Amino acid sequence: MRQRSGHRPTTFFNVREASWLRSGAALLLTFALALYTTANDQSVTFKIPPVKIPVNVKDQRVTILASALLTLTAKAKGLNILNLQLTADLSDLQQNMTELLSAQLDRDDHCGDRITILRATLTPAEPSSLAVVQLHYERWACAKVFGKEQAKRVIGGNAVIQLKLTPAIEQDHTELRLVAEVGPIAADGSLGEVLRSGTLGDLLCEKIRNAILSALQKGTDLSATLPPAVQGYAKIKEARFKDASSGRLLVVLDGEVQMTNEQIQELSKQVKERIAARKASTEHTQP
Repeated sequence: MRQRSGHRPTTFFNVREASWLRSGAALLLTFALALYTTANDQSVTFKIPPVKIPVNVKDQRVTILASALLTLTAKAKGLNILNLQLTADLSDLQQNMTELLSAQLDRDDHCGDRITILRATLTPAEPSSLAVVQLHYERWACAKVFGKEQAKRVIGGNAVIQLKLTPAIEQDHTELRLVAEVGPIAADGSLGEVLRSGTLGDLLCEKIRNAILSALQKGTDLSATLPPAVQGYAKIKEARFKDASSGRLLVVLDGEVQMTNEQIQELSKQVKERIAARKASTEHTQP
């Protein structure tokens, strides 16, 4: 009887200890699964396939190839926070820079400015880019002589203008802008003085900046690259030019997107559809 009475407490202690261990193990397992799920969620990445964005330059079409990468980084108050990186390949635009600026700047006014773009290049200078523009400029004035209008060249010659272009973001955080810094200006004779000290140089530099900016804004248009599920939710924070080797220029936009779980599911569906459509298109074009 003594052995039984002494044995019962020991048996009771073992049961409680086993129950406590099972509960502890369950809690640890639940905690581990939560960490595993969180880690998996935060490693989710959506690769948006490249999109060909056309830019009309004179009588030909130039293509900017844009793609995006969305990476889930955190969750806060029921929202998923994703990092956004949009990359636009400007190599085709670089090869047609002379035509791009010629279409925007060339003029042939009988009694005014005559401008001809001879050659233009756009090269990397991380995080900026460098535009070098060679042009011919003439200014003509008209006057009546014996009742007939005659044109006379006032000034003229060749010039080389350098512009350092640094990307920035508009206040609405959805569109790219360019900050231009005028570099050395080399020109024939008195034309150089006019370009460096007068409004003519500023006017030409502004037109060059605007022409390049217009093409870049088309190539980095969020609605042209991102799936519908993301559009309207993406905010761009930073922009930079990048050298992709051999002088090939990229423009990279970094930003953030906040989305609900339902929007994430819709995004996943739309990305899969794009990838499938791209694969089908590639197989169709192959011989």
